[in-house]
Parts: sequence; C-alpha cells; structure tokens
Amino acid sequence: MNQRLEQQLSLLIELDRLKSVLRRTRVRSAEGRLENSAEHSWHVAMMALLMQEHANEPVEITKVVKMLLLHDIVEIDAGDTFVYDAQASKEQEEKELAAAHRLFGMLPQDQRQELFDVWQEFELAQSPEAKFAKALDRLIPMLLNYHNDGQSWVENEVSKSQVMQVNQKIEKGSQVLWDKAKSLIEEAVENGWLKN
Repeated sequence: MNQRLEQQLSLLIELDRLKSVLRRTRVRSAEGRLENSAEHSWHVAMMALLMQEHANEPVEITKVVKMLLLHDIVEIDAGDTFVYDAQASKEQEEKELAAAHRLFGMLPQDQRQELFDVWQEFELAQSPEAKFAKALDRLIPMLLNYHNDGQSWVENEVSKSQVMQVNQKIEKGSQVLWDKAKSLIEEAVENGWLKN
C-alpha cells in the first residue's frame, strides 16, 4: 500500500490517545467528569470560529483553527500540566518538543514540517494568529471553571494573583476577551472560588 497514506493513518490512530489525556477542568455537561485534551482542542477551535471578531488584529482563521487543533497533541507523550504549577510548566517544554518531533515525525516530510512549524508558531506566540489562539486557549478553561463554581481553582487552592498572572496573555490576543476574563476573575473572588 501507499507509504504516504500509511504514515498519515499511523498518526491518525496515534491521535486517538489524546482522548485519554485528562485535564484538571471538569466538563460542564457531565458533572464530575474531567475534560480530556481532545475535547479541549475541539472546544477551543470552535471558540476561534465564533470569536474571530474579537482578535486585536486581523487573523487568518483557518490558521488559528489549525493551531488549536494541533497545539495539545504533544500531550499524548508529555501529559497535561496544570497551568498554575510553575515548576512543572518549565519542565513541560522539553517533553513537549520531544513529543512534537516524534508525533509529527510519523508523517511524510512535507506534512511533518508544515504541522511542526504551525505547532511551533503557536508555542512562540509572536504572530497575530498565535497570540489570538493563545488567548482562547487560556480563556476556555477559565470559562469552564467559572461555570463549574470555580471547581479546579477551589480544588487546587488557586489565588487571584495566580490567575491574573497566568491569564494576562489573553490581552495580547484580544483586549475584549481579557476585559471579560478580568470580570470573571473578580466575580470568582466575590464568590469565594479564588483566594484574594
């Protein structure tokens, strides 16, 4: 059979493992169940389609969606890191880079390079598309936390200052969404979900 097709199918089957990578945030629709990284990627890609008008700069939305569908596949090897764990986040970079080389390395050379480059562009967060994608990637867990009565913030004793520091990146991609995020943070403090 065609080697190119076999390489593509191999990665496609490997991507199924992303459905088993659990995050700290619970899904709102199935009380108590943790969200997995595949669900997160789909949800944030949908968010991009809906929120494009709120980007600080014009963005090529297909590239943003591509970034968001690709950004967490490295968690198949590296696992998910709790964003408020500063030490684990530092160690995560190396694991994710190795995972990107392995996973994208399963593809034919042209696709391997293209998808690795898109993934790396997201990680570097310099282009308008990457800044907007990063903003959305930070906002969606905040929205889920807020609508789950602060669930992972409460469980992990997260403070307002931690949430402000980690999520300030939202501002680089969308001032409108950062303003909304700040109002959610203030309400979370008032509701006792975040330590002040």
